[in-house]
Amino acid sequence: MDADLTRAVATRAAELGGVVRATRLVSEGHTRYRISRAVDRGLVVRVRLNWIAVPSADPHLVAAARTGTMLSCVTAAERRGLWVAERPERPHVAYPGRGRLEQTSAVVHWQRAIVPRHPDQLEDDIENILMTVAGCQPYESALAIWESALNKRLVDLDALRRLRWTGTARRLVEDVTPWSDSGLETFVPLRLRWMRLPIRAQIWIAGYRVDFLIGERLALQIDGGHHVGAQRTEDIRHDVELMLRGFHVIRVGYEQVVHRWPEVQAQIMRAVAQGLHRP
Repeated sequence: MDADLTRAVATRAAELGGVVRATRLVSEGHTRYRISRAVDRGLVVRVRLNWIAVPSADPHLVAAARTGTMLSCVTAAERRGLWVAERPERPHVAYPGRGRLEQTSAVVHWQRAIVPRHPDQLEDDIENILMTVAGCQPYESALAIWESALNKRLVDLDALRRLRWTGTARRLVEDVTPWSDSGLETFVPLRLRWMRLPIRAQIWIAGYRVDFLIGERLALQIDGGHHVGAQRTEDIRHDVELMLRGFHVIRVGYEQVVHRWPEVQAQIMRAVAQGLHRP
């Protein structure tokens, strides 16, 4: 019976995400003696005072519990499936202001939470993730993450606008829209806004999808790493069909847009100067 109850501690810890406060288990009826027995038998490990984890627990969550932090900013955004331009070299965490902050190699964010953080949490809520992103990332990268969150319906725009944002987040909440499903759909219109031309993303022309249509006739197509082989052949066929229909096509790579934007912008500027965006 004692062995069964001890295993129940590990089972419940796994159900709660693999890393859990001991007080949470005690509140559910597991005694501290059984928790200690589970530790002695190697079914769980002590991560920090009042925190235990199953041996197979997510190492990011274990590290957060051990250091007194919680996953936030771009690290938590990426874990939520949001569009992040580049994976950070070090994890980004938030300090919730409870207990001692232990030494950590992570990037620590100290902003006050816009949504209260529960003591059991090891990952920030989406609103707090967006708050830390706003204070950490370049504006267009932050906007891309905010728009990704809206596009995935992880948060509601009206609800966001009812919160009391500060700093850059106040500008972001006014500029953000729910229509972009990738950072490129955020970057390109934002970077070309100064040209004062209509820019439409992900539209269909004669059965083909165009990444961006600038003006009425200038198509900007952006290739990812999968645009090789049969996909590349289809892209060429698509470009020819568009040109036969009176469109001018500029095709660039993802890496150019993210890291070598002036090259892309120069091509667009020259095409517009020649009137290739007009019928």
